[in-house]
Amino acid sequence: MSNSTSLYTNATLYNNTNLCTLQTCPIDWAQVHYVPSLAGNAFYLAIFSLVLVVQVFLGIRFRTWTFFAAIFGGEVLEVLGYAARVQMHFNPFLSNPFLMYLIVLTIAPCFLSAGIYLCFSRIVVIYGEMYARFRPRTYTIIFITSDIFSLVLQAVGGALADTATGESSSQLQSGINIMIAGLSFQVVSLFIFMSLCADFALRVRRSGADAFAGLRRCGCGVGRFYGFLIALALATLTIFVRSCFRVAELQGGFNGKLANDQVTFMILEGAMMVVASVTLTVCHPGLVFRRFWNLNRARVEMGAEKVDLGNGNSGVLHDETRAV
Repeated sequence: MSNSTSLYTNATLYNNTNLCTLQTCPIDWAQVHYVPSLAGNAFYLAIFSLVLVVQVFLGIRFRTWTFFAAIFGGEVLEVLGYAARVQMHFNPFLSNPFLMYLIVLTIAPCFLSAGIYLCFSRIVVIYGEMYARFRPRTYTIIFITSDIFSLVLQAVGGALADTATGESSSQLQSGINIMIAGLSFQVVSLFIFMSLCADFALRVRRSGADAFAGLRRCGCGVGRFYGFLIALALATLTIFVRSCFRVAELQGGFNGKLANDQVTFMILEGAMMVVASVTLTVCHPGLVFRRFWNLNRARVEMGAEKVDLGNGNSGVLHDETRAV
C-alpha cells in the first residue's frame, strides 16, 4: 500500500511540478536544473534597481525623454527578471517565476539597444551628416524597428514554448525556433549597426576635418565626449555578446547544457547587462549633450535650425539633421 501511494504521489508531482519542493522532487524536475544563487541574483537585482533610480533622476534632470523611456523600460525588465530568479531560489519548480525571468530578461536588451541607437543619431549630428550613410533620424527608425521585430518574435516564441504541454513537443520546438529567430535577428541587427558605426568613424577620420568643431558647437568637453563614445561602444559590445550567448543557449533547448549552466548565465547574461547598464548611466548622454539632446525644440531661421546649446550660445544645423 505504501509503495502504491508513493508511486501515485511521484506521478502526481511529475505531472505537476508546481507541487514540488526541494524536499520532495529531484532538481532535474525543476524549471532549471540548479538552484539559482540567492546572493548572485540579489546582487544583480540591487545593481539594476540602483541604476533604475539613477536613470530616473538623470532623465528628469537633463530631459532626455526618449533615451529615458528606452533605458527605463529595459531596467524595469531587468529588475523584474532578477526578482523572479530570487524567488526561484526558494522554489525552482514553480513555472510562473521561471516564465517571468525567461521572457523579461530575453527582451530587456532590446530597450537598451534602442537607447544606444538614439545616442548614435546625436553623434552623427555633432560630427556632421555628410560623413554618415543615412540621416540621423533614419538610423533611429531602421534599428528601433528591427528591435521591435526581434522583440515580437521572441515574445511569440516564448509564449508558444510556455503553453506547450508535455506531449506537444512540436509546439515546444516551434516556440524555441521562433525565439532563436528573434535573437538571431537581433544579433544580425547589432552587427550591422556596429559596422555602420565603424564606417562612420572611419569616414570622419579620413576626412581630415576638425573633429572638435561639433564638440565646441554643443559645449561638450572633449575628454567627456570621448569617454561617452567608449562607454557606448562597450555597452553595444556587451549586449552583442549577451545576444550571441542566448542564441547558443536556446539552440540546445531548455534542457540543454547552456540553459542549465548557472555560472555561464550569470557571466554572459547578468554581468554583460550590468556592464551595459552601468556604462550607460555613468556616461549618461545628458552629461555630454546637455540641452543639445532636444533638437526638436530648435527654431527655424533662414531655412536652418538654430539650436539652443544650453551654454549661452547658439549653433546652426541644417534641417535634415533633425534627430528623433
